[in-house]
Amino acid sequence: MPRKIILLLVAAILLGASGAAAWYFGNRGEDKAAALTLYGNIDIRQVQLAFNGAERITQMPAREGDAVKKGQLLATLDTDRLGHNVELQQAQVASQQQVVARLVAGSRPEEISKAQADVEGARIDADNAESTWQRQKELVEQHFVAKQQADNARAAADAAQARYRALQEVLKLVQAGPRKEDIAAAKATLQASKAALEVARKALDDASLYAPDNGVIQERILEPGDMASPQRPVYTLALTDPIWVRAYVQETGLGRIKLGMRAEVTTDSFPGKRYPAWVGYISPTAEFTPKSVETTEVRSNLVYQVRVFVCNPQNELRLGMPATVNILLNEPPAPDSARCQNP
Repeated sequence: MPRKIILLLVAAILLGASGAAAWYFGNRGEDKAAALTLYGNIDIRQVQLAFNGAERITQMPAREGDAVKKGQLLATLDTDRLGHNVELQQAQVASQQQVVARLVAGSRPEEISKAQADVEGARIDADNAESTWQRQKELVEQHFVAKQQADNARAAADAAQARYRALQEVLKLVQAGPRKEDIAAAKATLQASKAALEVARKALDDASLYAPDNGVIQERILEPGDMASPQRPVYTLALTDPIWVRAYVQETGLGRIKLGMRAEVTTDSFPGKRYPAWVGYISPTAEFTPKSVETTEVRSNLVYQVRVFVCNPQNELRLGMPATVNILLNEPPAPDSARCQNP
């Protein structure tokens, strides 16, 4: 009898241990399935800021470590030459506008009246010259004057008649006004002058260097007095929004993650602090595991790059900082407006 009791107790203990083990490993499997852990580093985009022009730098109010906002003035160039060029182009545009206005308006009434008067005067001169020649012709026939005088009178009459016809054509041109081709050419020249003015204004605007986005001045490369050019960066700007963790997922875990999934990021620099995050990019192509990635698998395995965007309101995350990412597989994706709130 005691032996049977002992056997029953042993069986009960084994049964309880089996149940506990099943519960423990089952729950551990559920926890494992509820999150996917990845390891990577903080990535921050860097921008090399340079002037789109060549001139000497006059001001550089931003310094290394300064947090700057989008559109904030970071540096300026000497604008004397650029300003004078704008004034020159403005004067050329104004001059050409007057040329176009004159051609479009056509001939003035006074010009037409003068041309008509010139024609009338030429007609009178031609009639008078014709009458003189006729009289000289009759006198030659009567042998009162030499034939040479009659020839001279005839030449004068022909010249007066030619001048009369020429002035008639001039009157027609004055009445018709400028040719449409001349007007079109003048308008094209005006358009070219306006384009040159816009180029000059753009060059003047480019003499001011502004921050393209929110960020932190990482490096101040030049100083006031240096000669700037498009090939010489002035600052290196680290963009702080967005920040992401560049991690890599193996093919076996690729099917478990989707864009927009919630995640949590932790770092060794701030133990216990969790940063809200979400999956923002999954590479469409595979690559070999980079040497900087630490995994328990063989490094030659193919992996896929994943960018997990992370909220950094206190600006605590730094470029290159190692980070651990826990992708929450069983939670719904967070809407865009709530992604930087605690998931």
